[in-house]
Amino acid sequence: MQLVKPTKRYEQSWKEALCEFEMEKRKGFWNIPEKPVDLDEYIERTEAHSHGKNLPDYWVPADTYWLIDEGQFVGHVNIRHELNDKLKKIGGHIGYAIRPSARKKGYGMKILELALPKAREAGLQKALITCHDSNVASIKIIEKNNAKLQDIIDVDGEKIRRYWMDLR
Repeated sequence: MQLVKPTKRYEQSWKEALCEFEMEKRKGFWNIPEKPVDLDEYIERTEAHSHGKNLPDYWVPADTYWLIDEGQFVGHVNIRHELNDKLKKIGGHIGYAIRPSARKKGYGMKILELALPKAREAGLQKALITCHDSNVASIKIIEKNNAKLQDIIDVDGEKIRRYWMDLR
């Protein structure tokens, strides 16, 4: 199991995951403003975003990685180099998603574990990670990775947990 930058090598399983996310009405997992239709364009955009180029309004520089297991796309993680006001409330430095067909198999724990060294490489000494108060699986994953709960806030009527992790 490994984290890799988006690549054509796993295009078929990535496209299958996009369909899975769409079926559950999940939007935005692809880290560009609209659903990608072309993997080459997606790769180009995520690479530019990692260097702070061509960022949509209110976005910050971020690195995107894919979790690959046995040659298949399992999920993705986005490591944001800094926070804006919105990300301080919801989103944080590290956001990840596991494709629906791969959930409840330990991949959430693994993707966060593998993302922490990448966050350190990006220069972060501590990281904010958020999740919905109702997302029991994410709460367990975040807490098992030694994150400390800062607070639970209301964002547009939803309870959001905000955790901090020391990366030093």
